[in-house]
Amino acid sequence: MKRPILLVLFLLTIAATAFPRVAGDTVAADTAGRKKTVYIFPIREEIARPAWRLTKKGLENARRLHADYILIHMNTYGGLLNSADSIRTAILNCPVPVMVFIDHNAASAGALISIACDSIYMRSGATIGAATVVNQTGQQVPDKYQSYMRAMMRATAESHGKDTIIRDGDTLTHWRRDPRIAEAMVDARIYIPGISDSGKVITLTTDEAIRLGYCEGKAESIEEVLQKTGLGDAHVVRYEIKPVDRIIGFLASPAVSGILIMIIIGGIYFELRTPGIGFPLAAAVLAAILYFAPLYLEGLAQHWEILLFVAGLILIAVEIFAIPGFGVAGISGIILLVTGLTLSLVDNAVFRFDPTMAVNMLLKSLFIVLVSSLLSIILSIWLTKKVAGSRKLNLALHTELQTKKGYVSVEKKMQEELTGKKGRAFTVLRPSGKVIIDGEVYDAVAEMGFIEKDAPILVTRQMTGQLYVVEEK
Repeated sequence: MKRPILLVLFLLTIAATAFPRVAGDTVAADTAGRKKTVYIFPIREEIARPAWRLTKKGLENARRLHADYILIHMNTYGGLLNSADSIRTAILNCPVPVMVFIDHNAASAGALISIACDSIYMRSGATIGAATVVNQTGQQVPDKYQSYMRAMMRATAESHGKDTIIRDGDTLTHWRRDPRIAEAMVDARIYIPGISDSGKVITLTTDEAIRLGYCEGKAESIEEVLQKTGLGDAHVVRYEIKPVDRIIGFLASPAVSGILIMIIIGGIYFELRTPGIGFPLAAAVLAAILYFAPLYLEGLAQHWEILLFVAGLILIAVEIFAIPGFGVAGISGIILLVTGLTLSLVDNAVFRFDPTMAVNMLLKSLFIVLVSSLLSIILSIWLTKKVAGSRKLNLALHTELQTKKGYVSVEKKMQEELTGKKGRAFTVLRPSGKVIIDGEVYDAVAEMGFIEKDAPILVTRQMTGQLYVVEEK
């Protein structure tokens, strides 16, 4: 029994020796057996939710394809701090080496993302830096934001490691990317002799970045980057922007969001004027889906914000269909509806950093929603009057039903006298049809189920000129 066990252990030992599972051997085997794979995706827009969504998809695609390297084609003036932080964190945690080719600009948030990459290549005339945090008007925000950005830049630079050098008995530290330079890209007060001594934030040119260790080389194209990194014959896979991505970006734009809000409010307004489920409500629901879907995918709209909107719609529906008039339910529904639309336009992350900025963004979003709603109501009122005054567009009956042409009406008093009378079904009632009572034919509705033709019937009541009958057993 022991011999087979010893034989198995011996074979496993031989197998482990022949096929060691170390990274270097795996790369060697890949190098000998196949070409390297480089996955390329672009960041050539404002650093915001769409860029973060694109980066996530790009990194996921690269891992799914077992890419050996990832190359980001960058040209951006910056963007939102929280989106930039999400992107740089994903890059730092990515198991696949990430390179970046700066095609002209890597400013502000773009600089932070670039420094997170394992290697940086820049075009002639390109720049990297100027990472001071500013608000939407271009003014510097309070120092706590600058402090947070300095810490992120410093930590990102430090993540690439350092070398300890002993020279003449002294221990020297050489960072691959000097954290002080990264900080000086944010804060003009940081003094670095010979580099930052002018009282201005640092923005490096291509040659300066190479000299200071913030760029591995100069290249004029993606192909040249691949040549310089020994990947000239690599298998290149590029991220393809799909139509759905373009549609999401289009629907999430402020102008389109405003139009969708107008359709939502306009549809509800028309539905309030004409109770019952019809085209206006269907248009409002469709517009709501198109409004919230891209905001949800971009990470702006949260579940509870969408639920607020849905709760508002439910309350308005209750007011329309269940409660006569317009009162507490309807007003509460409108408030919840506006609140849901407004909060969905605001990135909730800003509330954690600066309540003042959050309030400003909230007021701006509320302004967009209220102005869109007001314009929608004004346009709806105008369309209502236009349709009512147009014989071509008005669906009301304009033809006079004259008695001499055979049109007659049934007096209410006569119908009230029919309550309790018996007759028979003149046609099948499914549930509406005609009945005959005392030799006269009347329109009627069956109270329960269907009534077959010629079946005996009993008039139970009348309402708004309509007879209601049941089958007499």
